[in-house]
Amino acid sequence: MSRTRPPDDGDELLARLGALTAQARERAVLQRSQVELAIALQRGMLPRDLPSADGFHLAVRYAPATHGLSVGGDWYDAFRLPDGRIAMSIGDVQGHNIEAAAFMGQVRAGLRALASVTGDPGDLLARTNELLLSLGSDLFATCTFLRLDPATGVLESARAGHIPCVWATADGRSGIADNDGGGPPLGILPGIQYPVTRYVLTTGGVFVLVTDGVVEGPSMHVDEGLDQVVRLAGIAAVAGLDAAALAAAVIKGAERVGHSDDAAVLVIGHDAVRGPRTQP
Repeated sequence: MSRTRPPDDGDELLARLGALTAQARERAVLQRSQVELAIALQRGMLPRDLPSADGFHLAVRYAPATHGLSVGGDWYDAFRLPDGRIAMSIGDVQGHNIEAAAFMGQVRAGLRALASVTGDPGDLLARTNELLLSLGSDLFATCTFLRLDPATGVLESARAGHIPCVWATADGRSGIADNDGGGPPLGILPGIQYPVTRYVLTTGGVFVLVTDGVVEGPSMHVDEGLDQVVRLAGIAAVAGLDAAALAAAVIKGAERVGHSDDAAVLVIGHDAVRGPRTQP
């Protein structure tokens, strides 16, 4: 015997589908608003101007995540210290949401505030690590902090779980500055000491700092990505390209990694004629 559906069942089903569609639309709008807020928060906390010194130039490039509703917590920063040296940082917060963007702001603000107390990169990362632990957040951040002395060309660097820097000199040598070993990311373990490594940025030389979105993704292993940056830095140093041109080339190369993550690049270039220097 056939069973017939009451005539109002179809109307009820359509009404339920309509309600679910409206709820999904509202959630999508809310999520999109959160992403837009996080991106605005990120951009608002990145520095508008970069410090400069005779013969040294900084250049940055930043590409926010553009896939779906993801938003990351990458940042870069550069500012002058009280003693005239230039501080630089680059980093990446775990997570892809508005909380990650807000935590990024806390890390960046903490680094700036503590830099007025100590400019030593290792001590600064150790103090920032303790500060973040005191906040009780579940998030953590990788970071590289550098201090440049324009009078000597000396770069002091400390890393907290971050991608190592890349260097290149005008005489055709280039490589990855990974001999410091670094330490764990910020906000995970208390009582960590971060070793400091010193380099000298020679005439025509460059240092390149990146976040992992530049060198690692579904289509590229991190080693391959870093090798790509090494090649670009080597070409730029030998050809005498400025820091801005190199930063643009590195961020363009990030398209090959197949990622949906943020990508940030910071380049330090030395274009003045100075006396002999010890090579990195």
